Amino acid sequence: MAEPKKNIMTKEGLEKFEAELNDLRVNKLKEIAQKIKEAREQGDLSENAEYDAAKDEQRDIVARIEELEKLLKDVEVIDENDTDPNTVSVGKNVRVLDIEYNEEVLFSIVGTGEVDSLAGKISSESPVGAALIGARIGEIIVVDTPAGSFEYKVLEISKRS
Repeated sequence: MAEPKKNIMTKEGLEKFEAELNDLRVNKLKEIAQKIKEAREQGDLSENAEYDAAKDEQRDIVARIEELEKLLKDVEVIDENDTDPNTVSVGKNVRVLDIEYNEEVLFSIVGTGEVDSLAGKISSESPVGAALIGARIGEIIVVDTPAGSFEYKVLEISKRS
């Protein structure tokens, strides 16, 4: 039987997801239970919009709890201090030169669950992230995507702060 796929993430990502899970379990479920109780006290549930909304919110919270539990079940935390400082890996910032546009771009390589493209956090499993993993300063990497191939030159590798 195949071993379950590990969810790779940084220590920062693990702490963020654990805090969210704790908040959902400890605070949000209690809050929604109170909303449901108050809505029930209003009488006829068949035409009670507050009750329906609270039940929908409860369903969303439970679904998110299940999603986080699944994510955290097979987690592998990457300690940036245990990785080669001269090689791109999860938990590192990578400054690259987009050769086609002659522009510098900064990426933070993170686990799949930590992605935030607006903040430059890309997954180690994305086309760009996967191509960068293992690269060293000065190396040119080619990224094949559905939109075409891109070339990046690795300029700098640093720990995420």
